[in-house]
Amino acid sequence: MKVTKAQAQANRAHIVETASALFRDRGYDGVGVADLMGAAGFTHGGFYKHFRSKADLMTETARCGFEQGAAKAAGRDARTFVNHYLSRKHRDDRADGCTVAALGGDAARQPEPTREVFAAGIESMLAGLAGAKDDGGSDLRIRSIETIAQIVGALVLSRACPDDSPLADEILNVCRAAALSALDPSVEA
Repeated sequence: MKVTKAQAQANRAHIVETASALFRDRGYDGVGVADLMGAAGFTHGGFYKHFRSKADLMTETARCGFEQGAAKAAGRDARTFVNHYLSRKHRDDRADGCTVAALGGDAARQPEPTREVFAAGIESMLAGLAGAKDDGGSDLRIRSIETIAQIVGALVLSRACPDDSPLADEILNVCRAAALSALDPSVEA
């Protein structure tokens, strides 16, 4: 039975969304083509009907992950964003969490197209945070870079600890308080 063009596009989108979650959960090297196609409900052989290579899929899944993250952050003020980002819930949900925290280290070793998507995604995160906390100050970009670097780093460090480790929670708590204080020093975290 021939698959319609619309169905083929829907299948591709489903593969990208499935792979995006798997890559964030297990890393780029932790997921093989057969695993991700099986998780998406397709055969391994169908992969090359949709993608030239796993590297092409990785680039597309990074874009998907950043788009999903932007959609979740839309409409949140900076304090709400930071509180969610440095929560235990976000920490424990790698597959549905931040693409940078999950794959930033892996992305540094990937081909240029994947790194370009990460750069664009990070720029989008900075713009979203700057828009959420725009106080008209001239150093807004600098403060946005500091905040994003701090919260991403905190999430990575917390995830590196055992799940039930007091240190994992302490990292989130300390960095959340510091990031919130930097957003508005007059408000208690």
